[in-house]
Amino acid sequence: MPDNHQATKDINPWLIAIAVMSSTFMEVLDTTVVNVSLPHIAGNLSATTDEATWTLTSYLVANAIILPMTGWLATTFGRKRLLMLSVTGFTTASFFCGLAPTLPFLIFFRIIQGACGGGLQPLSQAILLESFPPEKRGQAMAFWALGIVVAPMLGPVAGGWLTDNYSWRWVFYINVPIGVIAILLTQAFIFDPHYLRKESKGIDYWGIGLLVLGIGSLQIMLDKGQEDDWFGSHFIITLAVLAVIGIGGLLVRELKAEHPIIDLSVFRYRSYAIGTFIMTVVGFVLYGSTVLLPLLMQELLGYTATHAGITNLPRGLASFIFMPLVGYLTGKVDSRKLLGFGFLATAFAMYRISLFSLGVGSSSFWLPLTVQGAGLGLIFVPLTTVTNDPIPRERMGNATSIFNLMRNIGASVGIAMVETIQVRKAQMHINVLDKYVNPANPLARQTISGLQAAFMAQGKDAATAHRDAYAAVWNGAAAGGHARLQRYVPFSGTNVRVDAAADFPDAQAEEGQSGDGALRLGCINPSP
Repeated sequence: MPDNHQATKDINPWLIAIAVMSSTFMEVLDTTVVNVSLPHIAGNLSATTDEATWTLTSYLVANAIILPMTGWLATTFGRKRLLMLSVTGFTTASFFCGLAPTLPFLIFFRIIQGACGGGLQPLSQAILLESFPPEKRGQAMAFWALGIVVAPMLGPVAGGWLTDNYSWRWVFYINVPIGVIAILLTQAFIFDPHYLRKESKGIDYWGIGLLVLGIGSLQIMLDKGQEDDWFGSHFIITLAVLAVIGIGGLLVRELKAEHPIIDLSVFRYRSYAIGTFIMTVVGFVLYGSTVLLPLLMQELLGYTATHAGITNLPRGLASFIFMPLVGYLTGKVDSRKLLGFGFLATAFAMYRISLFSLGVGSSSFWLPLTVQGAGLGLIFVPLTTVTNDPIPRERMGNATSIFNLMRNIGASVGIAMVETIQVRKAQMHINVLDKYVNPANPLARQTISGLQAAFMAQGKDAATAHRDAYAAVWNGAAAGGHARLQRYVPFSGTNVRVDAAADFPDAQAEEGQSGDGALRLGCINPSP
């Protein structure tokens, strides 16, 4: 029987990196590639768009449940075997997702896809950290971060292009050849290290049950909370209670269990504990704002899915270019300095974006997005390297599982909070506009009368023309741009004054109103 340890030593670590990252990049890409295809999926499978969103939720829930169990699964079944099963299952599920004749069929295989893909991120990170010597771990984490950070940015571009030019089914079919290549590379270059032996330990059934209950309920609650009006919904309240019971019980259980499903003792390493906390905060802050930009471009600026994806591309390209450079610098430059520059670059990028109005052009996004992409490289590479440095190799799989879980939970909470504030702010500004778009306002009355006359000239009766005039004014003032723009801006740290009557075609001037949410004529400008 060949010596796996010696075989691993004889293999160029960059070949190992390519082998594990081919499958990981595919899995991470699938977290966002489906987003732009939801309307097409809903229409083709005779479902509503809300029903189609379960294709996203089911994937994320299954992924989140398996992710923290990866270290235990690798110890129980063997890392190479687990990696092969994960990639094979993910590829097969992708093929059946593309064949889906109904929405339930698609959701079922999305669950399998998410479960099989859940272990790929921590497995790839652990393998890379163990395959490279300590002085080159920064370069290894730069390569890993390329897949983790760049793939979600390329997802909407790839999904939009495939859907527009072929079919939403190709969003899944494209995984098949990549998966086959990943399986062949894994078989050829990945071996279990000598210190990672398969162990037949007792199975912590209570830990598994509490994990499924807690993490599953939390993920569904965060994904569906805004849609169901959060705690105004009995469904969300039930999920919140189950999440608290499940996660609380899991923590107590895992601290006392003889063979825990998640080994929480890695938090005794101070660098790991602090680094994991910072990564959770980074996921919370950055992923929420990242989700907003494609929505702003498509809803307010009228971009197609492909155009929005291409406009966001500079961020991914900057990360792609900077991460190898940062990987080289990690170990040569104090990681705290790299992190500081990364946070400053990201703050500068978000401030620049906060100054945008509805007249912004595509090219105006390039500089801040490029700076943000460079900032992400300066944050992710040193943070992942320093966080996992003190962890012994035999415990690396468990540590990377928790690290990736916390990043994903931070991202989920951030996205849920951003979506909630976005909708609530939109409603607030619409309520402010409502004070001005009514018959008591001379400008509104004049505009409504003019529109009513125009509709009557088209052959509509007076009642219908009056109703359509109100609808046109309301859509123009509220839905047409200004009120909706305000729900994006607060996340960049800028308050904005809105012109309630700026969309009225005959408006020339009106005295501004003071107070919060002040309304003025003219274009949208940042408040001082």
